[in-house]
Amino acid sequence: MAETVSIEVAYALPERQKIVELQVPVGTTARDAVQLSNIVSYFPDLDVTQASLGIFGNELGGRGLAPAEEYQVREGDRIEIYRGLIADPKEVRRRRAEEAKQKRAAEKAAARDDKSQ
Repeated sequence: MAETVSIEVAYALPERQKIVELQVPVGTTARDAVQLSNIVSYFPDLDVTQASLGIFGNELGGRGLAPAEEYQVREGDRIEIYRGLIADPKEVRRRRAEEAKQKRAAEKAAARDDKSQ
């Protein structure tokens, strides 16, 4: 019997999440492990062939980690499947800052109007 490692595959939507525990053969890549987990049976719209993957919050293919197609899972790894961003975080922060600036300007104008009356 081939040697195996115990891992988890995790995916979450805002309203639900699923963690699949499984044993995979030593040498299994992260991408293959996700496919072996059959997590798509819980999330049929999930495209595991294109999704970004990470290990404990570190995206594969970044920060010195091998890409998902090359990274060989290790005992205890939790492979996380990342969703695409709905909005660019920098754009969201910029928009909030602009709205706050406009609100402050309106409050100052209202305070000036109150003083002049």
